[in-house]
Amino acid sequence: MENLKIVIIVLIVSIGNLVLAQKSPQTLVLDGNSLARNKTILLAKTDDVKTKALKNYLENADKIIKEGKLYSVMHKKQVPPSGDKHDYMSTGPYWWPDPSKPNGLPYIRRDGERNPEYYDITDTKEMDELEDDVETLALAYYFTQNEKYAKFASKLIRTWFLDAETLQNPNLNFGQAIPGVNDGRGIGIIETRALHRIIDAAILLKVSKNWTNDNHKDLKKWFSDYLNWLTVSPNGIDEADEHNNHGTHYDVQYIAYALFADKPELAKKEIEVAKQRIENQLKSDGSQPFELSRTKSWGYASMNLYGFCEIARLGEHLNIDLWHYETKDGKNLQKCVDWLVPYLKKEKPWTFQQIEKMHYEETVKLLKMAAKKYANPTYDSLAKEADLKVYDSDFYQLTY
Repeated sequence: MENLKIVIIVLIVSIGNLVLAQKSPQTLVLDGNSLARNKTILLAKTDDVKTKALKNYLENADKIIKEGKLYSVMHKKQVPPSGDKHDYMSTGPYWWPDPSKPNGLPYIRRDGERNPEYYDITDTKEMDELEDDVETLALAYYFTQNEKYAKFASKLIRTWFLDAETLQNPNLNFGQAIPGVNDGRGIGIIETRALHRIIDAAILLKVSKNWTNDNHKDLKKWFSDYLNWLTVSPNGIDEADEHNNHGTHYDVQYIAYALFADKPELAKKEIEVAKQRIENQLKSDGSQPFELSRTKSWGYASMNLYGFCEIARLGEHLNIDLWHYETKDGKNLQKCVDWLVPYLKKEKPWTFQQIEKMHYEETVKLLKMAAKKYANPTYDSLAKEADLKVYDSDFYQLTY
């Protein structure tokens, strides 16, 4: 009888866990339904591939905690023109000293060729690593409910965004400066295009005792302030007017931050701007002329289209279907995906300028999203063929 009671209790707990797992987190860009589905599968232990992916993911998360590396704009050696190290700063990656000038000033542009001096200022690299680590830890917490992951993820977020001694001021006044020309440009705003990963992580952490309601409220305030800066600052206004991937990813940021800051009307307004970008940036055949004119055309075409996919995903929270939106002259996002297909199938050679080896990480992302949204398994197959390592990565096993 006692053994029977134990079995019943175990079954009740297991069923309870499965039901809990099916509650989808309200993440913005990450697909909450996919996360919930994968959590249910992991709890049921019915998929060896996903079980192995989680094991690998947790090992990486444990390594992050063990190393204990914190990130902050205060770590850079340089002082921004404002005199305040809390201000983020970087230099333009494609700008180089002018060899015809004794001091190299003003710098000159070499599109697609990254100047190693770009890495002398550590803010960009630290922000990228912050996004990676916080996302990894938040997902590890979501799938295990182990508070050690939430504890360090919360510390990382607080260090960069909330703690007075180490936080970044909510602006990008000094992003992608050109030595000898300016102290910062609107184009620098592209460097915060993935900060929605921090927002999704915070949403996953909301149920943790280590991420308090005040923490969440303060983070919303930071993103609300940054959103306001994007709206009214000269750099923000300049970036909003870009007619390529910069404008697209400005919209990604604007909409994500507005949603997180509980300002849905602003998000809806920017969705209408995104519709205009579909009209202005795309051709009726699905090509992207502004991206195809670049020296790394494949990467920029994928990056821009993935940005539109992110906007479409964000639009779902507003009950706006941008996946099937079509302009009066027949432009739509699926045509852009289909335009890439013959090149992925090797039916056509890529004849546009490409000064480095093609990379497919963002191509895989957009294809996997498109496969689901358009119920087209061909896109998923092409994603697998494009880069099997990326396609089979632990992250994709757990989030798609």
